[in-house]
Amino acid sequence: MTVCVPVHITVDPVTAVSGLLQRADGERACLVLAHGAGAGMQHPFMSAMAEELAAIGIASLRYQFPYMEKRGRRPDSPALCHATVRAAVAAARALTPELPLLAGGKSFGGRMTSQAQAGQPLTEVRGLLFFGFPLHPPDRPSTDRAEHLFQVNIPLLFLQGTKDAFAERTLLEPLVERLGQRATLALFQDADHSFHVPARSGRTDAQVRADMMAAIAHWIDALLG
Repeated sequence: MTVCVPVHITVDPVTAVSGLLQRADGERACLVLAHGAGAGMQHPFMSAMAEELAAIGIASLRYQFPYMEKRGRRPDSPALCHATVRAAVAAARALTPELPLLAGGKSFGGRMTSQAQAGQPLTEVRGLLFFGFPLHPPDRPSTDRAEHLFQVNIPLLFLQGTKDAFAERTLLEPLVERLGQRATLALFQDADHSFHVPARSGRTDAQVRADMMAAIAHWIDALLG
């Protein structure tokens, strides 16, 4: 049985955001989990990820970026997003001091986390997870958004759908290869940027999420030993 606890996170003297700490029996790590650009920590995808991570023994701290906390539409500056990532990591460290820390997020949230890590390593974070890394905008293929990843020296797990319009495979796969042994790519057939699969695929979104959890568990086993 999982337990979800509201959390208050102080970013700076004038900024605070909400968080949700999801805990479960048999925890072996805690993932600091940032939301995507257009939906906050209580979006169904984020809630499903927290529940399913807990089922494989991974606690999670979901949190809001300040603009989402204020119900704004335009994301905060990168500097404020990075500060929020750092504050959430610090909160997770204080709340789960016995657990190894991981960090990452859905799309925009994952990219803000990796940018923060590239700028200055996040305290005690052992690895980063990306739920659909937004390599480029749809129909504008590029790898410019990924250049900072070469400044990240901890393990990286990319969870990507093969139909993700934000990450063409012809760009993503060579990028992961260039990043070397610290980077792992897990592809999910027919899934889009939201990890949705069409009915004609013969699979369901729940099956995709189950495959994602298996990939995460395997990666964490290798990472933590």
